[in-house]
Amino acid sequence: MKIELPQIEDLHDAALAQRLQHKLDQKTKPLGSLGRLESLALQLGLILGSETPQLQQPQLLVCAGDHGLAARSVSAYPSDVTWQMVENFLAGGAAVSVLARQHGLTLTVVDCGVRHDFAPPGAPDGTRPGLLVRKIASGTADASIGPAMTPDQCGQAIENGQAIVQALPGNALLLGEMGIGNTSAASLLLARLSGHDIAACTGAGTGLDPEAVQRKTAVLRSVLQLHAQATTPLDALAAFGGFEIATLVGAILQAARERRVIVVDGFIANAAVLVAQALQARVMQRCIFAHASAERGHALMLAELRAQPLLDWGLRLGEGSGAALAWPLLVSACAILREMASFDSAGVSKAS
Repeated sequence: MKIELPQIEDLHDAALAQRLQHKLDQKTKPLGSLGRLESLALQLGLILGSETPQLQQPQLLVCAGDHGLAARSVSAYPSDVTWQMVENFLAGGAAVSVLARQHGLTLTVVDCGVRHDFAPPGAPDGTRPGLLVRKIASGTADASIGPAMTPDQCGQAIENGQAIVQALPGNALLLGEMGIGNTSAASLLLARLSGHDIAACTGAGTGLDPEAVQRKTAVLRSVLQLHAQATTPLDALAAFGGFEIATLVGAILQAARERRVIVVDGFIANAAVLVAQALQARVMQRCIFAHASAERGHALMLAELRAQPLLDWGLRLGEGSGAALAWPLLVSACAILREMASFDSAGVSKAS
């Protein structure tokens, strides 16, 4: 599988970090009193290379795809829910649609491999506003029988993600996904790339009961055994699947190359980051992790990435909903850096 990985520059800039920290320390407040908002502001300043960072034209990218492994009853919902929820996104009725409208986020939904045609074959982009059709196939293959994706399919999905981000404006990318069965793919990727037992990585997904989780875990354990030789990040990605996850990997790599702020949603979006950072470690410098989800395995994923999420609200919806909820915190952090007065400018006495 030959994939041209973008060169990603190191954001480490000791001089800029010192200036940003000094600026924060001189704001009209006790030292460090804004807590994690200050560390968030510092990270955003470093990503955007500015002492007065401003988030522009934020893009919320929701990648959708079906999974052949769903036929093994690893989800509480049927596969048709994938395309039905995509329609809900496009109609503006989903949680992420509501939150995107509220916060001024441009929502783009990508058909990466859904078993449904949303537009007539060969129809140009724009036929349905807010939808991009980048379908590799109508769902991945069943990973319990063979690889979910061929190397070429996996590579094409990554290239699609890179091209999609290249065409989007703005300096911030929020990640979302939709795909019945994709918590299984994320669990498999976590287990293989981290070495954790699959039982610790596997949860209820869309709402399985404890007995069904045990069955799901048994299926995933057999999938891991079948693909024991898929040990590299790209081989694991192809074996365990997710056209939407692979597309997100490409999107992350491209956004990192372009020095965009990357706002990561929950468990499945984290799985895409797990693969991307294994390919190019510097992508992590650009990533803001929105929340710690209620999905079993997400805590392990965050620990593996050494990531500290902004929220811990028990979310497990996906779609990019957690990223959209966390977005105002990023806006506030930038506003504090740009607009909050210093002791000198406000004529306020400093602590003695």
